[in-house]
Amino acid sequence: MKYSKATNYALHTMVYLTLTPKGKSVGVEQLAKVQKLSPTYLSKILTKLVKAGLIQSNPGVNGGYSIAKPDAISFLDIIQAIEGQTTLFSCSLGHEELSTQKDCLIEQVMVHAENKMKEELRHTSIHDIAKQMQLKKENDGEC
Repeated sequence: MKYSKATNYALHTMVYLTLTPKGKSVGVEQLAKVQKLSPTYLSKILTKLVKAGLIQSNPGVNGGYSIAKPDAISFLDIIQAIEGQTTLFSCSLGHEELSTQKDCLIEQVMVHAENKMKEELRHTSIHDIAKQMQLKKENDGEC
């Protein structure tokens, strides 16, 4: 299983915005430069994050983007904003002896595992990771 590059960029963008001083906005050009991305591509990701209510778009000359609620955003919130809320696995076999649409044992195992992963991501805050990265940078000089 693999998340899209957009999710990777969204997670890094969210950490960057979380580390930005409160009340300050960061422009798409600066955000794109930090990650060595096209501003156009990053704008599409930022639009999804705004629609999910995770970041705010601030118009004007000194506008840009800022984190909406830094302490309350989980990894799962960000992943679902980019990837959607679909399940990773769906039983597609039609063989009666292996599965049925309503009672596929393989799907039950996969859904159980996915739910455990979602629970972990739900309890991992972007704010906590940003703080850890900041401490590491202060101690090691790198991210």
